[in-house]
Amino acid sequence: MPHWVDVAKMGELEPGKSIAVMHERKRIAVFNIDGNIYACNDMCPHAGGPLHQGYLKGSVVSCPWHGWTFDVAAKEDAVKDGVARYNVQIDGENIQVELPD
Repeated sequence: MPHWVDVAKMGELEPGKSIAVMHERKRIAVFNIDGNIYACNDMCPHAGGPLHQGYLKGSVVSCPWHGWTFDVAAKEDAVKDGVARYNVQIDGENIQVELPD
């Protein structure tokens, strides 16, 4: 059963910025795109590049290592590109991500 975990505070993530967080050996990239928060696996499926360090254009992030691109706003069931997307909710100032068990 999926569960929600706190990953950051809204004040830690300015619009246009991204961060990486660890939760139980899982690296998660969290993006603030115009005030909307998105989260995905932080590892590019090509060579493991850190997506949170990538170049963001709109909701598309380019892997900083080899330029592969991923739409972080895409719904998980809409795209099969090797990057897991996670549901996000805001609880007060807490950014929460829904992770599978």
